[in-house]
Amino acid sequence: MANKVAFAFESDGMMIPLDQLLPLRKLPAHIKSTEKYKCILASIREVGVIEPLIVFPQKDMPNQYLLLDGAIRLEILKGLGETEVFCLKATEDEAFTYNHKVNRLSPIQEHLMIMKALQNGVSEDRIAAALNVDVAAVRRKRDLLTGICPEAVLLLKDKRVSPAALREVKRVGAIRQIEMAELMISANNYSASYAKCLYAATPEEQKLTTDRPEDEHGLSPEDIARMQRELANVSQDLKLIEESHGDNVLNLVVAVGYLRSLVANSRVVKFLGQHYAAILTEFQKIIEAPELESSAGS
Repeated sequence: MANKVAFAFESDGMMIPLDQLLPLRKLPAHIKSTEKYKCILASIREVGVIEPLIVFPQKDMPNQYLLLDGAIRLEILKGLGETEVFCLKATEDEAFTYNHKVNRLSPIQEHLMIMKALQNGVSEDRIAAALNVDVAAVRRKRDLLTGICPEAVLLLKDKRVSPAALREVKRVGAIRQIEMAELMISANNYSASYAKCLYAATPEEQKLTTDRPEDEHGLSPEDIARMQRELANVSQDLKLIEESHGDNVLNLVVAVGYLRSLVANSRVVKFLGQHYAAILTEFQKIIEAPELESSAGS
């Protein structure tokens, strides 16, 4: 039976006085002028502390806790005159996970959260106050996916695709929207400039003429025609690679496994070392490649 995963926190949180928290780092002097600080301050003022602070008790100092995560929130609470805050007690005093392993919110996820809040009766004014933005910005986030088909949204929902790129996606038909989403994922490029190139390379019959300005981002008809041809070739090559990718990966896994069995045989290694040292070296490079480690071992 597999070992159970240990909990990172104690099951119950607790209220702790602010003067008992010991930050692990000193905030820079200019922190209060940053957008991040202002956004967190607005959120705490409007709805309170949503994410508990993470602390670790000091064994040699009773009623004193290392602050693993939440230095900015602590500074804001002190400035607001608060005296205590709800905290979670960690079982280990490591802060790397909280400070470095952070999942950023994608624009589409932010849109979905705003829509959920609106559906629950939260006003646009209160959302704007909590996010430290104006109401117009909330409305832009609210309408972010208007005109984009559900299939394209599903492909891009966890990607950090820029709002400007999504505006380009809106300018084409549903089928082309899905193609653009797939191409952005394949290229791992979600920038507005790349989306503009994909739009420019879109055949005229797939563009929405009701939402198209007179120019095509400054490109001449010849440039557009050339981009369309090149994109068609890239799309065809991509489909060919997708068709053969599964078989190639399977063959690679089998080949790496066979090489591992060869190198595990001392007699084979001795023979190759004496007569084909260069080949033995290449075999070892292949089986030790980090990107092949998981595939060969599964």
